[in-house]
Amino acid sequence: MCEFKIVKENDGNQVAEDILVLSYTDTNELVVRDILGTGAVFNSALILNVNTISQECKIVEHPIINEFIGLVRGLANNNATKNQVENVQLKLQKLMDEL
Repeated sequence: MCEFKIVKENDGNQVAEDILVLSYTDTNELVVRDILGTGAVFNSALILNVNTISQECKIVEHPIINEFIGLVRGLANNNATKNQVENVQLKLQKLMDEL
């Protein structure tokens, strides 16, 4: 059985270990669970890399990721809304303005 440690790309901190399940909820939160079903929920995170050799999964967290995943899911299922696109655009514009 392959159990992963979860490491945040943002700061290199290990945030979970012995993880067997990685999945997204209907509200686009990343959930990681161990064999007992305990784990962690990341509100706005993206899986960057899963390495079975090192048994490590790297994630990155950023406030825009949750809405972006929702938009991508909508696009993939042909049910994205104009509002979803506009929300992501507004957040991206705000980020550009802050740079």
